Amino acid sequence: MIGGSIFPLPVWASIRRPLPSNRALAFYHTHTDERLKVVYCKNGHFLSSALEKVNYILRDHRNDDIRPIDTRLLDLLFRLSRKLGTDEPFHVISGYRSPATNAMLCRMSTGVARKSFHIKGKAIDIRIPGAGLRELKKAAMKLKIGGVGFYPQSDFVHVDVGPVRYW
Repeated sequence: MIGGSIFPLPVWASIRRPLPSNRALAFYHTHTDERLKVVYCKNGHFLSSALEKVNYILRDHRNDDIRPIDTRLLDLLFRLSRKLGTDEPFHVISGYRSPATNAMLCRMSTGVARKSFHIKGKAIDIRIPGAGLRELKKAAMKLKIGGVGFYPQSDFVHVDVGPVRYW
């Protein structure tokens, strides 16, 4: 085949650039007023002390329950910040949610999934200063990594590392 490709277009769309061996993120938790800027991966290795700090800031702020955050979610956020060309901290509305908190939120709203990826440490609700919600949503969707939910009335975008889907 001359000038063509042996791969169909969907295969090319799924190929991702390798991540750099050193990766950092910054967070501002909107409910606790806590900030964290951390190198979570150095020389291609996740740093346990950094992950503990991430787990803490992304804890269930209602009851202080902590669960390990999936490192794929951190890498998704890293890719998202690069796609948007920003070093601004992610403003966190909700990271990990305990089953009790999630059940309470389900009773209060029809928009909360009973088997939310938040319970598994695989989802986060965010916004980024200087980036509009639509811009954030579009950038997340272009990554084609997981779920992307758009909540303009609540002023956040949900991203997770579950199956690719949009709402």
